[in-house]
Amino acid sequence: MAFKPANNIQDLQYFGEFGGVNPSISDSSTYTFLSAKTMFDTFEGNADGCYLYSRHTSPSNLYLGDALAAMEGTEAANVTASGMGAITATLLQLCEADSHIVSSRTIYGGTYAFLKNFTPKLNITTTFVDITKLEVVEAAITPKTKVIYCETVSNPLLEIADIEGLSKLAKKYNLKLVVDNTFSPLSISPMQLGADIVVHSLTKFINGSSDSVGGVVCASQEFIDALRNVNDGASMLLGATMDGLRASSLLKNLRTLHIRMKQHSANAMYLADQFEQLGLKTVYPGLKSHPSHEIFKTMMNKAYGFGGMLTIDVGSLEKANELMELMQHKNLGYLAVSLGFYKTLFSAPGTSTSSEIPEDEQEAMGLTDGLIRFSIGLDDDIERTFENMKACIETLDIL
Repeated sequence: MAFKPANNIQDLQYFGEFGGVNPSISDSSTYTFLSAKTMFDTFEGNADGCYLYSRHTSPSNLYLGDALAAMEGTEAANVTASGMGAITATLLQLCEADSHIVSSRTIYGGTYAFLKNFTPKLNITTTFVDITKLEVVEAAITPKTKVIYCETVSNPLLEIADIEGLSKLAKKYNLKLVVDNTFSPLSISPMQLGADIVVHSLTKFINGSSDSVGGVVCASQEFIDALRNVNDGASMLLGATMDGLRASSLLKNLRTLHIRMKQHSANAMYLADQFEQLGLKTVYPGLKSHPSHEIFKTMMNKAYGFGGMLTIDVGSLEKANELMELMQHKNLGYLAVSLGFYKTLFSAPGTSTSSEIPEDEQEAMGLTDGLIRFSIGLDDDIERTFENMKACIETLDIL
């Protein structure tokens, strides 16, 4: 792919208030005006470079938003207090009462709960489909449909969305394609493949240190302006505002994302290959056995690999819990939700991050009790890590 997201981040250069190499942190909730007219113009959205109130935006948040827009190749971006703050504001901005959404059936549990349980209160309905089957997606579209929603790499089953194919459908029916790219930053650039809006949980790979919560919406300037509108903007009125100190921290960590993603991906590729050779049921987009391996290859920025997420199935929840507890005891990682940390994180999604999905629906989509989701860390000696994980597997007679 000709698009070079890391170069776009590298080319951004900011100066702090006193010449610092990092931009100054905006530590104010409100901003002063030298004239009353400028305040009025700012409320009307007609005063570039002026700041009103930090729920609207702040210098620190704009710096981070500009960098993330550069990463995804969009005109603008709006950062939020969490990934869910980005997702919910986006969907509520696009939909009104009596709207319909077509969504992937395998998505983050919080997003699923929002679409399944919350938006029906607003008379917004969702049809959940196998996003890998374009004919099924198209069949679910109705005259009331406003949005096709998916994750590039789905949580937790690691299904791959054909962004170009979905984009063609969205354009055919005049819909917006919204893509959550949390699992695959840099590896895949959805806007370059036809997505209309890209969202991320910044908490994960982009931040990389599990010490900040944040989200972002990357889109056209028109859509970002609409989100921030003081009269009817979902981000402005729902108030999922990122703190300036967190924005500054995230911006610093973004600078090393390209290095970290290469290592996450290389380590995950090695472990996935080794696990599969052991005879474990292993799912990873980089494996030729993955049903969407070839589609991923057509979309990817090759330098950043197939991402840092993989799953194995050990047959039962009991075995999954025993293995995770033993691996944690052996200092191989943490039994924890989330992803993108420097240490490997593992969890059983059916009883954690996807627990909002009813058991019968989990079964229908192939989310089994024995599934373990791994976010592979930045281990320097991944062969040593594998040998220690293999010893844990053998100790528990999983093979």
